[in-house]
Amino acid sequence: MSLLNILNIQQFNNGQKTNDFYSNTFEKHIKTHHKNISHPHKHDFYVVIIFTRGSGIHEIDFHSYDIKPGTVFLLKPGQIHNWELSRDVKGFIFFHSKSFIDLNYTNNSVDNFPFFYSSQNPPNVCLKSTQLPAFLNYFKEINQEQKQDYIFKYQRIISLINLLYIELTRVYLTGSIPSVQPHIDSERIKTLELLIEKHYKKTKFASDYADMMHLSPKHLNRIIKKALNKTTSDLVMERVILEAKRMLIYAKGSLTEIAHELGYEDYAYFSRVFKEKTSISPSQFAKNYQ
Repeated sequence: MSLLNILNIQQFNNGQKTNDFYSNTFEKHIKTHHKNISHPHKHDFYVVIIFTRGSGIHEIDFHSYDIKPGTVFLLKPGQIHNWELSRDVKGFIFFHSKSFIDLNYTNNSVDNFPFFYSSQNPPNVCLKSTQLPAFLNYFKEINQEQKQDYIFKYQRIISLINLLYIELTRVYLTGSIPSVQPHIDSERIKTLELLIEKHYKKTKFASDYADMMHLSPKHLNRIIKKALNKTTSDLVMERVILEAKRMLIYAKGSLTEIAHELGYEDYAYFSRVFKEKTSISPSQFAKNYQ
């Protein structure tokens, strides 16, 4: 059962020397690639957008965020998103693959920045008007460098992106929304998220994930509870419900087929679980998005 097509950088990079990076003004990006991005879609790369003018709503995996000047969005591969934009919207956008950054920083990974670190962390940064000019300069320099053919072009772009991510991290971690940050317990949370991503369709039991991590269920639960005020089972079910929502809206299949795909032989039980977590039935959720 297939969901939306996954966009790749090659679809945007006409004539560029690398298929690992893309940059543009947001208004040119929208105009040039309207066909690919005018409907809900997802990517196999990282997306970073700064808005400098205009307004709208950006929906990312069924969560809505306001678009206004100074808003930066940072999307990981695989997230489904779409937007409603005012006609006067302006800004900058760039994409990169994981390897574009990681291969040049062997002791670090792009996923260690908090906005990419965990699915529990919000995908946006709201800059103050006094902060916007300095951050905007990074985007302008990155976009300008992409247009040139200087020696060490991509090395400079990578350095600029790294500096931008460092500065965004400083703002991000001083925000009012708690986030999972790299330390010993959050490394376990990251490991758990990866295990859930791999196995959530087959097993929903917290004890199974604890076994995979060589921890007792109680110990793993304490770690998750302390960091996120959630349980291991909460994280598993959040991933199940997210995929259920994606499939209900974008997959071509019956409700029973969707339930089976997610590991539920009994659709009635799946429906009860979905309603318990969302306060709405799967069929009603699907109707609301028609």
